[in-house]
Amino acid sequence: MIRRGAFARMEEKRRAMAIEFSRKDTMKWLKSQVQTFKTNLEDFARIYKKEIRKNPQFRIYFQKMCGNIGVDPLASNKGFWAELLGVGDFYYELAIQIIDLCLSKRDRNGGLVELGELKRNLEKIRGSGGQEISEDDIVRSIKTLKPLGGGFEVIQIGERKMVRSVPHEFSTDQAALLELAQTQSFVTKEMVIIEKGWSKERVDDAIENLLSQGLCWVDYQSETAEYWIPSFFDGLND
Repeated sequence: MIRRGAFARMEEKRRAMAIEFSRKDTMKWLKSQVQTFKTNLEDFARIYKKEIRKNPQFRIYFQKMCGNIGVDPLASNKGFWAELLGVGDFYYELAIQIIDLCLSKRDRNGGLVELGELKRNLEKIRGSGGQEISEDDIVRSIKTLKPLGGGFEVIQIGERKMVRSVPHEFSTDQAALLELAQTQSFVTKEMVIIEKGWSKERVDDAIENLLSQGLCWVDYQSETAEYWIPSFFDGLND
């Protein structure tokens, strides 16, 4: 006669085996579904190849479809996706243009430019006959630069997306000043003290740091010194 304890262990083992087989079946089914989706994605890419390369909005949708199953067309500039769509070369070429443009304007904006402003300048460089680009294309191109270092990154400051092209992390106080300035492109020390409740010494330190990095300009012509953020000037970097 089998004791209750032994019977319970056998039953527990049976259930564990059933769960394991169930997991394996589920994983097998999921893998087959993903493979089917990849095959369909390749067929879709072949059919709409020209549209993907030509239409930036269509390209965003395609990138999202790829991301849903872990396919990255930018993983390499060689291989199936690059040969089929040429997207690898497209993003690397755009990344080079981004580098050239950001470096040429760094002395004016301190290495910080609004994403929309960067897009407008890139469109001028590429000309009317160039392939149309979106802000999403710019963000993806900048991501390809990360392994190279150099500080290229898209960051959020308040309601604005900014492209940073210097290897510098903003302090909390610096970020707060930039966010405060985004509406009218400048701050005054008095404004910061009132809005943030900081001490004069704290305000002085934060502003001096921005000035030393070229991220801030000072205008003494008004009654109260105004500290302007060139990255927020529309058209300054044209």
